[in-house]
Amino acid sequence: MFFLYFVANKLSLSLSLSLSLSLTPDRTRALVQAFVSCRLDYCNLLLAGVADVHLRRLQPVQNAAARLVSGACRHDHITPILAAVHWLPVRERVTFKTAVLVWKCLHDVAPRYLVDLCVPTAATAGRLQSRSAVSGTLMVP
Repeated sequence: MFFLYFVANKLSLSLSLSLSLSLTPDRTRALVQAFVSCRLDYCNLLLAGVADVHLRRLQPVQNAAARLVSGACRHDHITPILAAVHWLPVRERVTFKTAVLVWKCLHDVAPRYLVDLCVPTAATAGRLQSRSAVSGTLMVP
């Protein structure tokens, strides 16, 4: 977490002006993807269900990265900027990445060790008629 906070301060204070003046927008986006977005996406499943107190520390990092990519001013509202660069806020991003991973597991596109963990309740013997089997929930390993 400290690393992301450090990156946010560096992006918003000193690097944003010098990078935006010396790099093309495509290269700026590639650098932000390499150094910031990858760190935000790392271990998303561990962040699923975490209290907002902890995720609030990551949102300024994403906001600074979005402002750097879009060239927006620090005082502009962030919601239109995130929409312009096609990014979800951190909480929704974690939920989306988790949902994509579960979808891949259910359709045998994910690695085998993950597919084996996502077992539908309906596939378990003795739970065929339960409400959880009808609703499509998964077993918790």
